[in-house]
Amino acid sequence: MISTSTTLQDLEQRQVRSLALAQAAARTAAADRGQDVIILDLRSLTQFFDFFVIATGTSRRQVHAMSEDIVRTLAQELNDRRIGREGYEESRWILLDYGSVVVHLFDQETREYYSLETLWAEAPRIEWKLSEMTGSATNGTLFATTPTVFDGKEIA
Repeated sequence: MISTSTTLQDLEQRQVRSLALAQAAARTAAADRGQDVIILDLRSLTQFFDFFVIATGTSRRQVHAMSEDIVRTLAQELNDRRIGREGYEESRWILLDYGSVVVHLFDQETREYYSLETLWAEAPRIEWKLSEMTGSATNGTLFATTPTVFDGKEIA
């Protein structure tokens, strides 16, 4: 029999892990000069995923670069693998599925058209910082140097 405390502990660990993935994806997109990079906390709105990361690129090449660098960073730094990818060929909206985290990389027109921030307007935004980073997204040494507060607890 699984105790409630074990289940809650597992859930908390998964959410901390999800946040780390979301923040690394956001920082990588921003390091690749992605615009309007945000993290939406969807935990209270759906059970399907914990966070959305949304970013805009100014060209097909930039959206591709963000996508490839996010995949590389999450694999190298957090040992996580993408479950799925959609939209890579057309590159107007690339979706990277990490299970509990979904990354949406848009061109400007497509982001405005689908307006995920409006659709999920009730979702709180998670703060993250690019300026407090060491390394770069392209060499696999991307990490934060200041702590983050998540659900009232400080995490790295």
